[in-house]
Amino acid sequence: MANEHRSACPINLTVEVIGDKWSMLVLRDMIFGGRRHFRELLTKSDEGIASNILADRLRRLAEQGIITRADDPSHKQKAVYSLTEAGIQLLPVLCQMGMWGRRHMPVSEDMALRSRLLEEGGWPLIRALMDELREVHLGIPRPPGTPSVSAQLLAAYEGAVASLGRTPDTQIASNKN
Repeated sequence: MANEHRSACPINLTVEVIGDKWSMLVLRDMIFGGRRHFRELLTKSDEGIASNILADRLRRLAEQGIITRADDPSHKQKAVYSLTEAGIQLLPVLCQMGMWGRRHMPVSEDMALRSRLLEEGGWPLIRALMDELREVHLGIPRPPGTPSVSAQLLAAYEGAVASLGRTPDTQIASNKN
């Protein structure tokens, strides 16, 4: 069997899995937006991914072991997507991308808030969010008494938007994590 990879470099191999234009945004929406159904991922993203591209990225991410797809018990024609442990371990990568973007790109204050809070909270906050994702996606309970990081991020976002005199984006405010 021929080698399917350009090289065995860990950065190259990671880029081959998640380095396209859409995969990280799909993961962002699953991690920070609580989106787990195709329709949610399709319609509630600011970037406007096409349905065929989304279907392809979800298939690829599942093939690579980053997410899983299962029948939704609440609706026979729906599937629910979940992060695997490998997908959850991409959270620090997303956090670093957000921090870089905040420093070097013209981001909006409200959209940069999550990145700033995660940076300020450091590894303890990131690990707590990873534990929360494990509970939601893998069914592994968080340590007792652990506050919801997603709820903290949502409250901060809503406060920031209100201080700017705007109404919170219902796509972000509806985060169920």
